[in-house]
Amino acid sequence: MQAEKEEDEDDTFPEEYVAVSNFTGSGSDQLSFSSGDALLVHAKPSPEWWWAELQGVIGYVPAGYLRQDAAEEEDTSLEDPWQDEEYFGSYGTLRLHLEMLSDKSRTEAYRQVVLSNSASLRNKVVMDLGCGTGIISLFCAQLAQPSGVYAVEASSMAEYTRQLVKQNSCEEVVTVLQGRAEEIELPEQVDVLVSEWMGNCLLFEFMVESVLLARDRWLKDGGVMWPSSAALTLVPCQANSYYAEKMAFWERPYGLDFTPLQPLAQQEFFAKPKFSHLIEPNDCLTVPCDVILLDMYTLQVKDLEEIKGQFHFCVEKSGVFHGFTAWFTVHFKSLEAGGATVELNTGPNSENPVWRRHMTVTLHWSINGSTEDTDNCQVGTKSFPMWR
Repeated sequence: MQAEKEEDEDDTFPEEYVAVSNFTGSGSDQLSFSSGDALLVHAKPSPEWWWAELQGVIGYVPAGYLRQDAAEEEDTSLEDPWQDEEYFGSYGTLRLHLEMLSDKSRTEAYRQVVLSNSASLRNKVVMDLGCGTGIISLFCAQLAQPSGVYAVEASSMAEYTRQLVKQNSCEEVVTVLQGRAEEIELPEQVDVLVSEWMGNCLLFEFMVESVLLARDRWLKDGGVMWPSSAALTLVPCQANSYYAEKMAFWERPYGLDFTPLQPLAQQEFFAKPKFSHLIEPNDCLTVPCDVILLDMYTLQVKDLEEIKGQFHFCVEKSGVFHGFTAWFTVHFKSLEAGGATVELNTGPNSENPVWRRHMTVTLHWSINGSTEDTDNCQVGTKSFPMWR
């Protein structure tokens, strides 16, 4: 019986998986593969890294890059209900709203937009998409005199938003609607569509798709989008203190040689981008570059299927290239004639992708000893699935 049990356990491996995006291994113990490659997984020692085989070569692979059934990639209808429940459920709690409202630079930017356009918002109709606690709707109602504000929220927070609207005596102006952008119905079209849709690396959560759908359905011709445009910026950088903390630490702790743990440390601490890593100006190895530019008036949903951004960096200062730092900037077009555009810039800070519906982000770069030294060019590729 014991032999039969062990045989049954062995039958679970190997399992065949399909790669959903390209991956370039960073060490001799990691496999490199391309999107669509079939891999045999022999063991799953951790949730993040599996032991797999490709064309007779065995090594570690990141689990997030593999799917067991390629057909599932095209049909996400089975997983969407669970994803939506998880996503909207998270916004039904106070934790995320506390985090957002505590981000004073972002919240104050929206307040300033409303305040600086208060005269032009008079008697206008506004939609606040993904309103959360309704903070932007309340700004509109109290700082301007719109004829109406439709505060749209898909999560259960909408019920509390109604209470907040009433508590702040704005119920005559603000109407809270609970539902998804794709499903709600308004009694009229709107003059202004405002939404705080940006996330880490700009496209975190991919709420921009819902904003575009709402724009096409409910924004009047000549209406205004807030934000009006957005940009994702990259800069090659060094992160010496973080690298020393996570990697160099294993060289001689307490006078002992722990270097065999460095490959494991690299897999554990550097497999994904680091969230909210603040860098000093001196950590930037060259001038930043905008790699993605979004015009919220002309951007189409189909454009989101594949977004490509090209960039070129000329690194002239010495340093260790540890990776790229990313941040975003958005602009708010003024309703006032000759009025100034309001800008919200998030930093520079490293931002982390989130694992939701498939969207692959790939970075390609080449490093030359000089701009003329093409023979010694080092080419790098880094891909990661950025699920919606």
